[in-house]
Amino acid sequence: MKKVMLLGAAGAGKTTLLHVLRQDGRQTEKTLTIEFYDGGIDTPGEYSQIPRFYSSLMVTAMEASVILILQDASNAMLSLPPGFRGMFNKPVAGVVTKVDRADADRERACRYLRQAGVKKPVFFVSVVTGEGLEELIEYLEEGRESNEQ
Repeated sequence: MKKVMLLGAAGAGKTTLLHVLRQDGRQTEKTLTIEFYDGGIDTPGEYSQIPRFYSSLMVTAMEASVILILQDASNAMLSLPPGFRGMFNKPVAGVVTKVDRADADRERACRYLRQAGVKKPVFFVSVVTGEGLEELIEYLEEGRESNEQ
């Protein structure tokens, strides 16, 4: 799997998703600073929501092969500015998280990702039920293979 950087609002599920993708079994805790792992970069949600941290994200993105921008399907608030994706000169995919929740609104979450500049692909995942994880992992594996050629 290629090195992935996860971005999104606080509480979107970035750290949990990264631990699931890495299959490391680690307990999820609040991310307070940018954390580097073998195969992944976890970012605090505040870095995506406070413009003064954007330069840190842009510099850190240079270490990633692909960027995943997450949107919590149960969050009714728009948390990323329009065109946010445009800061990154890397492949970007959208991930709608927490799709298993009763208050999840996939369409709204996808609309928020589109407003942030994410085009395709967009994955709908739940770390609770496992929905969509296989497709996301496949995408990340395919990206690795195409970079090696």
